[in-house]
Amino acid sequence: MKNVKKIVVVMLLFIAATGFVNAQSKVAHIDVNQLLQQMPEMIAAQAELKKLQETYRADLQGSMTEFQNKATLYRNESTAKTQEENEKRAIELQEIERNIQGAEQAAMQEMQKKQQELFAPISDKAKAAIEKVAAAQGFDYVIDASQGGGLIVAKGKDLLPEVKQELGF
Repeated sequence: MKNVKKIVVVMLLFIAATGFVNAQSKVAHIDVNQLLQQMPEMIAAQAELKKLQETYRADLQGSMTEFQNKATLYRNESTAKTQEENEKRAIELQEIERNIQGAEQAAMQEMQKKQQELFAPISDKAKAAIEKVAAAQGFDYVIDASQGGGLIVAKGKDLLPEVKQELGF
């Protein structure tokens, strides 16, 4: 009777140990930032954003130059103008400055909107490729190994080469 109990206990422990081993998940890691930076679509999107940024910068710089020239002109002519005219000119300069600040904020918002518009499909494409490669290789979890991604140990398989191959670069 004691032998039967021992055999049952041993079998239960064996089954539990086997279940534990089978329950372990396969984990891999990938540096998503590195992947995104190397994708041709991302390089093209960054070039487009840079071009747009330069356009906004040139427009704002032109407005600032115009403002500074007008401010200098008004300052030089202030002694020849009445107090009332100088006050109107000061108000005009303040309005121009507010308009420039508004244009600056609008440009920043447009840049952020354009960045989201360009980067979202690229990020989705990378995520789909990561999921496809991970599923094909039987990985249950893929951890982002980017700096600040919360990864403590990176001993798992790095999927970057396979995902790049899946994306065709």
